[in-house]
Amino acid sequence: MSASTPASPPRRGNYDLVLATFVGMLLISNIGATKLIAFGPRVELGGIPLLPIFTDGGAILFPLTYVLGDILAEVYGLRRANRAILTGFVLAAVMSLTFLVVDAAPPAPSWDNQDAWHAVLGFVPRIVVASLLGYLAGQLLNALVLVRIKQRWGEGRLWVRLITSTVVGEFADTLVFCLIAFGPLGNPLGGESIPWGDLINYTVVGWLYKVGVEVVCLPITYRVIAWVKRHEPA
Repeated sequence: MSASTPASPPRRGNYDLVLATFVGMLLISNIGATKLIAFGPRVELGGIPLLPIFTDGGAILFPLTYVLGDILAEVYGLRRANRAILTGFVLAAVMSLTFLVVDAAPPAPSWDNQDAWHAVLGFVPRIVVASLLGYLAGQLLNALVLVRIKQRWGEGRLWVRLITSTVVGEFADTLVFCLIAFGPLGNPLGGESIPWGDLINYTVVGWLYKVGVEVVCLPITYRVIAWVKRHEPA
C-alpha cells in the first residue's frame, strides 16, 4: 500500500490584509485631517470665494479608503464589507478616546509640549463626531450602492459600480463631515464655524478631489480586484 499524501493546508484569503490596510489608512487620515490646508491667494467672484482652495491633511490618504472599500464590497460582499467598516468605526472611536485620556493626563515636568499636543490631537467633540458620522454614512452607502448595482446588472461594467458608489459615498461623507465640523450643524458641540462661502468651497473641492482620485486609480483598482479574486479560496 502506498503512503497517503498529507493534505495540503487550506488556502487563506486576503480579507485580513485588506481589512488591516483599510483601517490603518482610516486612522492615519483622521490624524491628518486635524490640519486645515488652503492653496492659493484670496480670490472672490461676486462675493463667492474661488480661492484659496480649502482641504485638510486627511485628503492625502483618505480617498484610498474608498478604493479599499470598493475592493471589500466587490470581492467579499456587503456583509463582510460592513464588518470592515464597523471595525474601522470602533477603532477610530477608540483612538479618539485614547487621545482624550492622554490629553487629560498631567504632563511630566520636563515635557513642554502639552499645548502643542492639545492643539493638534486634543479631543475636539465636533471634529470627532463629524469624522465618525461622515465616515460611517459614506462607507456604508459606498458599499451598498456598489453591491446593489452588481446584483442588478451582474459582473460587467465594473467601472460603473466603482465610480457611482464613490460619487454617492464620498458626497455623503464630505457633506456630513463639513456641516458638522465647520458648519452650523456642529454648533451644539462647540467650536467655531467658517463662513458659508468657504464651507461650500471646502465641501465641493473635497468631494470632487476624492472622486477624482477614484477615477485616476481605476486601472489600479481593476488590477487589485482581479488579483484578490484570484487568490481567494472561495
